[in-house]
Amino acid sequence: MISTLLAAWCLLALTVTIHAAGMSTMLRRATRLPHTRFWPVTRLLVWVAGWLLAVHLAEISVWALFYWWQKCLPDAESAFYFSGVAYTTLGYGDLLLPHEWRLLGPMEGLTGILMCGLSTGLFFAVVSKYLATKSASEEDHR
Repeated sequence: MISTLLAAWCLLALTVTIHAAGMSTMLRRATRLPHTRFWPVTRLLVWVAGWLLAVHLAEISVWALFYWWQKCLPDAESAFYFSGVAYTTLGYGDLLLPHEWRLLGPMEGLTGILMCGLSTGLFFAVVSKYLATKSASEEDHR
């Protein structure tokens, strides 16, 4: 059980590191709002959503590659599927980890919840920045 918890901790640390790198990269671009018009802002929000999805898929892949490497699941496709289901907390239950690794499923779910919460907060920050920019722009025109 200690080795499983240690593996979970390492996977958590790697997931948070990937998320932090992805968020900081995205923030450099997302905080430069050139316009407050509909289409530029819409393009930005679609880009932010796509970027965050890519970051989450990279994190899911890390867990999946671990499952595949440890032969927790029969093949790579099953490992990626299980990881996606666990990370997003869907919890279908059609695939299960071996007994000695079963604690990783809930740990990945908790990690996914935390990372989705961070992404939600970041998305909110980008929208807040847009609204503040728009409000300041409107006050300047008065």
